[in-house]
Amino acid sequence: MLNIFLPGSKKAVFFAFFLVFLFGFSAVYAQTASGTESQRAPIDVNLIIDGSESLSAVKEEVSTWVFNRLDQILVDGDRVTVWSAGSSASVIYSGRIEGNSNEAVKRSIRELSPSGTNPDFYGALREASSRQTSSFSYTLLISASPAALSSVISNPQGNLIRFSRIEEFTEWRALVVGLNLDSRVRAAASAFFRN
Repeated sequence: MLNIFLPGSKKAVFFAFFLVFLFGFSAVYAQTASGTESQRAPIDVNLIIDGSESLSAVKEEVSTWVFNRLDQILVDGDRVTVWSAGSSASVIYSGRIEGNSNEAVKRSIRELSPSGTNPDFYGALREASSRQTSSFSYTLLISASPAALSSVISNPQGNLIRFSRIEEFTEWRALVVGLNLDSRVRAAASAFFRN
């Protein structure tokens, strides 16, 4: 998990602090839902969807959930990139939201054709990590392949998703992934323990 070694009670305090820090991601969601979206700066939104055959059985349920989430999060000026993590990761949409319309994003998801057996989450996460243009991003990974997700978590590439929150559904998972947070978490931890 975290490569920071802390003594007993300080460790518990730090993890509580870290959860508050990481799930500041929820601030994007809450701020937009409360109608104050015009007050936040544009962010990078990365949506990585399992493009393997496993998605076929749950595509309607996933699409409905994702569309609802996007309607609540996206605001004018956000940069959105959607990946199909099929046999190899490929970008199926990239652009800025203008006029608070996200129909092009939704269309790219509707038209996604699942194929192959092993989704390339690592390729999509690595590319998303290198593409960030704003200081803040919201990265959502949709997995319909539990075995593939397990292998990504347990491999050395797991560092790309070690800061994440998982929502479990019957046959699929949604992960909010904290990309490029290592330095920010370390700085926050140092500041916390200096006080």
